[in-house]
Amino acid sequence: MAELNEPIHVLLVDDHQLFRSGVRSLLQRNSRFAVVGEASDGIDGVKRAMQFKPHVILLDLHMPGMSGVETLQLILQGWPEAVVIMLTVSEEAEDLATALQAGARGYLIKNIDADYLVRAIERAAAGESVLAESMTGKLMAALQKQREPKTAAPPSELDKLTPREREILTCLARGESNKLIARVLDLAESTVKIHVQNILKKLGLSSRVQAAVFAVEQGLNGNSERQS
Repeated sequence: MAELNEPIHVLLVDDHQLFRSGVRSLLQRNSRFAVVGEASDGIDGVKRAMQFKPHVILLDLHMPGMSGVETLQLILQGWPEAVVIMLTVSEEAEDLATALQAGARGYLIKNIDADYLVRAIERAAAGESVLAESMTGKLMAALQKQREPKTAAPPSELDKLTPREREILTCLARGESNKLIARVLDLAESTVKIHVQNILKKLGLSSRVQAAVFAVEQGLNGNSERQS
């Protein structure tokens, strides 16, 4: 996570040089960012991720040779704390679900405007998960489609959570922020944050996006009654 007065270090991994140049130029115009490296393929991307340990990695999904998801998995194997945002042209729900389940901290479409990309990188560097607005509905639909008894996580996984944690997990499945959860459940935002951290630890997950994926897979779609 970047310090308040420290530039956000960004690594670009994309096989299209022209696109990398455009993103680099965009970020270099803003003193808040420093592009510390570039890679044109997954193998080089993994090496540079381990070398530079940037605050945020922007990773293309479809590249020749090693795919973006394979690259993501190798990066996280060597550096589990890595913050990786998939930046792709693909709006396929299956690609989105696969990337998030593999550990991506975000998923953005290349046709987003420059200001949105800048804000998304800042949010990711601050520890948030980011998702293109156009993909939210597709994510829920894809996860619902994927739900099958043979692939669902064992019920004992949910049994690890307290009733309040399960309630907050349901809120995460609806994409609610800590601030909104705190207001709805009449809790302090700091308390919600602690609950979210406990949920991630108990379930062995690395981000609230993965928690939301898990919740939808388990059928916590927001229709259950709230705890009093």
